[in-house]
Amino acid sequence: MVSLEKLVIQLRQKKQEATKLRQKAENQVKELRSAEKRSSSGLQTIDKKIESEREESSDVSTVLLRKNAQLESIERLIATAEDRLATEKEAIDQIEQEIEFADNPIEKENAEIRLRSLNNRVGELVEEIKNRQKTAKKILGDVTNFSDIKSKIVSKIQKQTKSKPSLRETKISSHKAAQNLLKDLERKTKAEESAQKSLENAYSKLKELSAKKKTASKKRPAKKKTAAKKKSRR
Repeated sequence: MVSLEKLVIQLRQKKQEATKLRQKAENQVKELRSAEKRSSSGLQTIDKKIESEREESSDVSTVLLRKNAQLESIERLIATAEDRLATEKEAIDQIEQEIEFADNPIEKENAEIRLRSLNNRVGELVEEIKNRQKTAKKILGDVTNFSDIKSKIVSKIQKQTKSKPSLRETKISSHKAAQNLLKDLERKTKAEESAQKSLENAYSKLKELSAKKKTASKKRPAKKKTAAKKKSRR
């Protein structure tokens, strides 16, 4: 009886220890699965960000192409206007010489009329060049601004891309470790179940033995009474 009680205590302790080991393994598996889930979620978030940033970069590139094309067009117009301005100024110099050396009033008057027309044209060209230069300066500012925006987006993409291998490695290693721990958890769960079963069997035997002792103790007084009655009859 005493040895059986000790066995029950030992088995209960063994079962408690098995439960602790099983719970510890379960917590480790949960932590690894949580790390795997976080890594997987992080990878998905990064992929979405990269996709969004690439779309944004594509939009900025489209704007840059348009702005650069506008700038090139205006620069060509400015160059053409400057060539025409140089030509008109040469014509003005020539006419001024004609006026200076004119032989008669009519030639001089005709030359002066042409000179006024050329001066007006020169004024128009100068104004046109100034306006186009202002526009070119504004567009150049836009090009610089959008170039900076694109550069920042590209840097973000590179940074996000660099962080992917680390997250992917964490995901893979966590998954492998969790799979290995699952096997260990299965063994510890079986060990706990075995300890529980042994404890239940021992406890059942202890109850059974205790019940038999109680029954036996009740029968002893009855036997003593029967023996006493027989003595009295004699």
